[in-house]
Amino acid sequence: MPELPEVEALRDFLTEHLVGREIVRVLPVAISVLKTYEPPLSALEGREVTAVRRYGKFLDLATADGPHLVTHLARAGWLHWKDRLPDGPPRPGKGPLALRVALDTGAGFDLTEAGTQKRLAVYVVADPQEVPGVARLGPDPLADDFDRDRLAGLLAGERRQLKGALRDQSLIAGVGNAYSDEILHAARMSPFKLAASLTGEETDRLYAALRETLTEAVERSRGVAAGRLKAQKKSGLRVHGRTGEACPVCGDTIREVSFSDSSLQYCPTCQTGGKPLADRRLSRLLK
Repeated sequence: MPELPEVEALRDFLTEHLVGREIVRVLPVAISVLKTYEPPLSALEGREVTAVRRYGKFLDLATADGPHLVTHLARAGWLHWKDRLPDGPPRPGKGPLALRVALDTGAGFDLTEAGTQKRLAVYVVADPQEVPGVARLGPDPLADDFDRDRLAGLLAGERRQLKGALRDQSLIAGVGNAYSDEILHAARMSPFKLAASLTGEETDRLYAALRETLTEAVERSRGVAAGRLKAQKKSGLRVHGRTGEACPVCGDTIREVSFSDSSLQYCPTCQTGGKPLADRRLSRLLK
């Protein structure tokens, strides 16, 4: 799933390639991705793109005196830029193509979604705050005013585990499954630790890990072409998706805890005092 660093890199890329250009056609291929009906997609056509913004994991294309095209790529969605779009309209079918946006230059982009769980979402709205997911977002962790005390205030009274709290978009915007693993590894904290139980020193460590992990990921992604961002993300991860590999910090074997629709990875030596965490799904299978 694209998270804050990848969406920020897409924002940079699209700012360079879209701003000042006119949208001449918006072609829906999978109608299920369109979550709004008024204004229609055609309201974007003939309008100049004036800005590209990011809200958490949402991308917002603003047009001159017109609506916004807001997109959430969800778990398996992606944006594919094309310097020259194919001639003729795309054919609806069973492929991954969901939406095509064509510019006056002949360039444009496709939104695609792999797999059977179709969660890619596209909204056409007068104001991005009309999108429910945008309206409920918590603060951006890379904003200038997101300081250590802001994080401490958000976690105070939070009875959830740190892993779940970091992934909650209404608490902190933009962090997903992968970067929450990376942040907790950098902070040397168990993903199962209760958020409200952090000491002052632990809050300092978590804040530093949060800012540094995301800032470094954004810098790694900056300037990378849209089509290479997925591979770039994977290559920069230290624990997430690396079950069975050696921890790059201490050399211990990276472990995994599986859930019904996701998993987390961690290093026992760095994060849990050497103790493996209970994998509840595996435990049930062994009973």
